Amino acid sequence: MMREPSSSSGLFGLLAEFDRPERLVDGVRHAREAGFRQVDAYSPFPIEGLAEELGFRDQRVPWLTLIGGMFGAALGYGMQVYTNESFQIDIGGRPLIANPAFMLITFELMVLFAVLFSIGGMLALNHLPRLNHPLFGVEAFHLTSKDKFFLVILSNDRKFDREKTRSFLEGLDPVRVNAVGYSEEPV
Repeated sequence: MMREPSSSSGLFGLLAEFDRPERLVDGVRHAREAGFRQVDAYSPFPIEGLAEELGFRDQRVPWLTLIGGMFGAALGYGMQVYTNESFQIDIGGRPLIANPAFMLITFELMVLFAVLFSIGGMLALNHLPRLNHPLFGVEAFHLTSKDKFFLVILSNDRKFDREKTRSFLEGLDPVRVNAVGYSEEPV
């Protein structure tokens, strides 16, 4: 049996475990309808409609990818223009700025920087790499990579009250509800 975290360790949130993806989506929907905004869900695979129920509409990674691509293309093109202007070599009367010849490096650097910005931005926005997370202290949480589905309501939610939130989560008929503390001790 899991023990409640002590008040000195602090409470991260309450975690409800579900056995089917539909129940997780319903749980998230009911939590959002009840007024909880600091809600997160964990699943072993993508679930259709879950992101919408969570209110996930973050578009920062696509914008970072666009910015990275534009930066890479400008860098690739500018680097070639600078090199040809600074170190002029007359080869058969050809122009110094030859756009068709510059497109290969321009394209390659556009792709490189778009990928680097998108991966770097995704890692930074997800606060990764994160070697430890409060949920790792929950004994059953490792099942989220196999066949279980978890809903957590964070304690920093304005509507969060330990007992009322626990009652609400138990009303969703989960397999179990666990309290998750910030400490590295098992809770």
